[in-house]
Amino acid sequence: MAAIDAFHYNVPAESDFGYSQAIKSGELIHVSGQLSLDEAGTFVYAHDFTAQLKQTYANMDKILDHYTVTRKQVISQTLYVVDLRHNAAATADGNLAYFGDHRPVGPPPLPTCRQRFRRPRGSH
Repeated sequence: MAAIDAFHYNVPAESDFGYSQAIKSGELIHVSGQLSLDEAGTFVYAHDFTAQLKQTYANMDKILDHYTVTRKQVISQTLYVVDLRHNAAATADGNLAYFGDHRPVGPPPLPTCRQRFRRPRGSH
């Protein structure tokens, strides 16, 4: 069996919820969902989607650097976006800026992008 190499940011949520940011098993790296977290594990840029996306990709770069791989080696990604209609352009721009001419797989024309809905306050 291949050795497992786990990567952590060492933020409270990792121990609170019992997860790793990424795990490498053999030649495959599995990455947990990345968020707009700063070095202390605090969610940042709550009202600025573009800044959230940049922070999330910066966090992803830390994982890639740890495993000495590049963005061009990412084969698949899934994006969960709240209010996709409003954030579609920023999502596309951020994705293109991050990956350049590399295209991870996903349903055409974009990698998997799923709409997340926020329940209005006071609703059940």
